[in-house]
Amino acid sequence: MNGIADRAWERLHELYAHDAIVEHPFALPSPMRTEGRDAIRQHFASFAAAPLTLEVRNMLVHQTADPEVAIAEWDYDGVVTGTGRNFRVSNIQVSRVRGGKIVASRDYHNHAFMAAVMGRLPALIAALTNSDSA
Repeated sequence: MNGIADRAWERLHELYAHDAIVEHPFALPSPMRTEGRDAIRQHFASFAAAPLTLEVRNMLVHQTADPEVAIAEWDYDGVVTGTGRNFRVSNIQVSRVRGGKIVASRDYHNHAFMAAVMGRLPALIAALTNSDSA
């Protein structure tokens, strides 16, 4: 989370195993699955141009009965740099770490809210409408 807040996009993929899987079950217009470190690197690179600054707030990490699994919940306090709009969005991530690398992650973010604060809600609604008619 701190790497995202620090905009360290070019290094974040190094936290993941070569065969890691990252899932975004609530991504819109449809759930997203990213497989492999190279694809994860590309995913983070796509955020490098995002007009956002993010600060991590209210971080809680929950240990589970499985020593490889941790659940993190936090808020991002953000600013859309192009408009100056401030926002807060809550997140949950369930990660499996083995050998010091993330091998799997399920990231639960509010994609509709993020589309709205970035002025992309009309395009998202259009994509949802088009995916329903297919």
